[in-house]
Amino acid sequence: MGKQKYYDTALKPERAVLVGVVRPGETPEETKEYLDELAFLVDTAGGVVEHSFTQKMLRPERATFVGTGKLEEIAAYVKSEEIDMVVFDDELSPSQLRNIERELQVKILDRSNLILDIFAGRAQTAQAKTQVELAQLQYLLPRLTRLWTHLERQKGGIGMRGPGETQIESDRRMILEKISLLKGRLKLIDKQNETQRKNRTALVRVALVGYTNVGKSTIMNMVSKSEVFAENKLFATLDTTVRKVVIENLPFLLSDTVGFIRKLPHHLVECFKSTLDEVREADILIHVVDVSHTSFEDQIGVVNETLKDLGALDKPTIMLFNKIDAYVSPEPIAADEEKVTMTLEEFKRTWMATNNAPALFISALHKENLEEFKQLLYDKVIALHTERYPYDKLLY
Repeated sequence: MGKQKYYDTALKPERAVLVGVVRPGETPEETKEYLDELAFLVDTAGGVVEHSFTQKMLRPERATFVGTGKLEEIAAYVKSEEIDMVVFDDELSPSQLRNIERELQVKILDRSNLILDIFAGRAQTAQAKTQVELAQLQYLLPRLTRLWTHLERQKGGIGMRGPGETQIESDRRMILEKISLLKGRLKLIDKQNETQRKNRTALVRVALVGYTNVGKSTIMNMVSKSEVFAENKLFATLDTTVRKVVIENLPFLLSDTVGFIRKLPHHLVECFKSTLDEVREADILIHVVDVSHTSFEDQIGVVNETLKDLGALDKPTIMLFNKIDAYVSPEPIAADEEKVTMTLEEFKRTWMATNNAPALFISALHKENLEEFKQLLYDKVIALHTERYPYDKLLY
């Protein structure tokens, strides 16, 4: 009797290659940061990054995004290293996607597709699942043609239509009907959420906002003493969580929202606007910043842009600089450049001198300066509560 063979049936993580375009005026540090973020997205989705390619260009090439020479270089690496997928740091047009797939012969993802994939895996509630499905269908609609290459128009005279075109049309109609159905379902969910929010209007509402993976859920857990899912992954929180919190003798509502990110796909922002109603209707915003991140000031800019789109930029805001335990003073760089290296204390003084918004520097992980944060939040909430309900016995 021969020796028994054993086969490994465990799912192996997909091996990925990253591709980015370096635009004029972009520094090497920025390029590295953008690709690091894309690598973190791949890691969050369950893949493993093996290598990355960059191409300096004025603008992406219309047919192949990076040009034929660079695409041939990527194809050679993909073939020799047996790579499973190639991920691009920008949204690809349907024709670019088709051309690149034809050349590389592996799975091709762009940034939007990757973020949608992560969102699909994270969605828990009916609302989040519906929003993600709607965004996926809106992304898929203009890209339908590439799914039916085996049914392309048959050869023949003018007007000879092949079965592929018929199939695409019926698929397009089905997707449009499904999109209409999902939009109707979302409207219904929005109405239910609106009713819930009306029942909560008596209490002051505070919302945690910020870039993805800055520690919002960890802060939510500490302040509300509840267990909200938190981990070191992008978009760990997808569904808005609202908790009733009592500090001293004052109850208020605290909500944790989905994190923002650079180049968030437009159709995803549109679909998630209803989830971000908590931000729009909040009385106070807590803007959480990961001060240990090398580009945290750029992240502040991204969040402020998104808040501006939501019409929530002018709300009373507490700037909360988190992860001070992990802050590392940047490396000294060339004297002719604008950025200068500074310690955390120097940054604190600089920020306080140039910005009016109240700011606190904390470490949620090590519970540093947490009591000062709670006191500042209490003072803000109590001032707003007193203004609304000057005769409320709750305060005495």
